[in-house]
Amino acid sequence: MTQRTTAGRPPGEPRRVAYLYLLPAFVIYAAFLLFPIGRAVQFSLYDWDGLSVGRWAGLDNYAAIVADEGLRAAFGHALVLVVFYALIPLGIGLVLAAVLNHAKVRGLGFFRTVVFLPQVVAMVVVAVAWRRVYAPDGTLNGLLGALGLESLARGWLGEYAFALPAVGVVGTWFETGLVTVLLLAGMSRVPGELYEAARLDGAGAVREFLAVTLPSVRGEIAVALTLTVIAALRTFDLVYVTTRGGPGTSTTVPSYEVYHRAFGLGQVGSAAAVGVTLTLVIFVISFGVNRFADRRLT
Repeated sequence: MTQRTTAGRPPGEPRRVAYLYLLPAFVIYAAFLLFPIGRAVQFSLYDWDGLSVGRWAGLDNYAAIVADEGLRAAFGHALVLVVFYALIPLGIGLVLAAVLNHAKVRGLGFFRTVVFLPQVVAMVVVAVAWRRVYAPDGTLNGLLGALGLESLARGWLGEYAFALPAVGVVGTWFETGLVTVLLLAGMSRVPGELYEAARLDGAGAVREFLAVTLPSVRGEIAVALTLTVIAALRTFDLVYVTTRGGPGTSTTVPSYEVYHRAFGLGQVGSAAAVGVTLTLVIFVISFGVNRFADRRLT
């Protein structure tokens, strides 16, 4: 028989007691996340340089994001980086994880450590290293010269057509290991009986992957896409160290615009509006990815 309190309620009632246990964590969360976001929203409604008295601007800073071609381009560049940070690593990670999971190669633990290694290196260090790789006298051009392809050598970070893709390739290199490890973990939990049943039905390797492996790792795919999309949209240190938004404005991204407008131009209100808009874009995309994954899993 279920034990009850003298008031006739089950143990743990009233439920508001549970909220007291959650209160300390919520206070920390509110102090370090919700309150700064609220202040950023407040600043975004003012024309303020960070020093003098601000002037009420209403939604003018947000309207400027739509009207300003440079700001629109910055958000466009961030979406291009999503391809390099999220979609390309996902494709590479699916192939690598599927091959390694089926091959059952020796030293798989060591391989996971190696491919995950970029994640434990600070992005500033990564950016400095890749800036040297892309330098006119750097590793990449030296390799092209050794292969007799000197005509392809160029200043990769200094040309309008190649600067943004060059930055994106660094993101691909950085995120592929994380995606591969996540997918390997998911594939290792797929019951072997499912693969055996697919083979008995005459499924080949491709059909087996599409019918068994891919549906089984949708949760891991959603996690990988969420993490990599957020990383792409909030990229700052890589752009700051490698290109400073150049040449011209060909590699500017919203996070860099926040820094440049707040500390370079003294437009704190405009910078806050860009930051709030970027936060909303990240939230909407992340929510959409997870809703899609939840719907497909049910």
